[in-house]
Amino acid sequence: MNTADYISLEDQYGAHNYQPLDVVLERGDGVWVYDVDGNKFMDCLSAYSAVNQGHCHPRLVKALSEQAQQMTLTSRAFRNDKLGKFYQTLCETTGYEMTLPMNTGAEAVETALKAARKWGYRVKGVEPDQAEIIVCDGNFHGRTITVVGFSSEAQYKEDFGPFPPGFINIPFGDARALEAAITPNTVAFMVEPIQGEGGVIVPPQGYLKKVRQICDKHNVLFMADEIQTGLGRTGKLFACDHEEVRPDVAIIGKALSGGFYPVSAVLASKEILGLFRPGDHGSTFGGNPLGAAVASEALTVLTEEGLIDNANELGEYFQERLAEIPSPHVKEVRGRGLLIGVELKPEAGGARRFCEALQDRGILCKETHQTVIRFAPPLVIKREDVDWALEHITEVLNME
Repeated sequence: MNTADYISLEDQYGAHNYQPLDVVLERGDGVWVYDVDGNKFMDCLSAYSAVNQGHCHPRLVKALSEQAQQMTLTSRAFRNDKLGKFYQTLCETTGYEMTLPMNTGAEAVETALKAARKWGYRVKGVEPDQAEIIVCDGNFHGRTITVVGFSSEAQYKEDFGPFPPGFINIPFGDARALEAAITPNTVAFMVEPIQGEGGVIVPPQGYLKKVRQICDKHNVLFMADEIQTGLGRTGKLFACDHEEVRPDVAIIGKALSGGFYPVSAVLASKEILGLFRPGDHGSTFGGNPLGAAVASEALTVLTEEGLIDNANELGEYFQERLAEIPSPHVKEVRGRGLLIGVELKPEAGGARRFCEALQDRGILCKETHQTVIRFAPPLVIKREDVDWALEHITEVLNME
């Protein structure tokens, strides 16, 4: 079978809820991936930052293989010998007191929302069913009914209502708007430190510090969705670390398992997560031994192999070099670490055609919001890889 055959199968039997580039991948190694026709590409998306450790990292392959031969699933009806060690590794790495594991990022977001509401009723004293959570325009926190209900993207909500109440939208990066929106019923503010799906939108410097101060002043939980920005992607363990602020709740996923297995988690204090009682929340697969073993090793790889520092150093270099490209199509280059967005001018004809041209030159990336090309390679990337990519990116950004 060739590329056309595989695409035909997808189109015939699968729901058409994605519009991927027409490349069919079968193998990956580090920053490189290979398609069914034998072509080699540099991966500059990292499965939306899920493979920060690189494709098929040998230590993660070993952890997965060894655990898969021992035990894969117990459910939470019983304990397993990997979960406690995973908790310890995760909490010691991040500095949080307690964690609650789930599978996907969207599940972790839902978990955090439930935790915030429970805290609001049990600790803050908000009247039953009156809790409000403030979110930002341009957010992307997942695809559940609850989450798309407070999205500002019309397509995400079309034909999926009615939606749960209790969410207030404000502009992203506007600390004054946050303070103005807080009421006695406000229990939390949830925000992405950098809006990835929104187009790699970086808030003004000092914004997160102001958020921390405002939340403290009004007894409101500061919840950071670090699913895409966390675990080294921006050159720090968490994107919030760039402003030296600690959210009350951190939501992580994607690279938590290095792309091997769906693992996500909510991190918080015992005052918050300790409110959950048996039966309040759960997941058959959440905290399973296979995911716990892989995630423990994925965290260790990030720290022991210096991937966070590499993201910081090469991300700065990559962004500086991109900004130097004399292209008539580029409006702005922005980002942190190896999460970089190149915004194109409206007259450039959209980002999709540039991504397709990059594919033809052996680089895989994806447009976001029609006008932004996102570059987010695995954190194992080397300087010579960046230099190779820049040659091709320069050519593409200067095409007619």
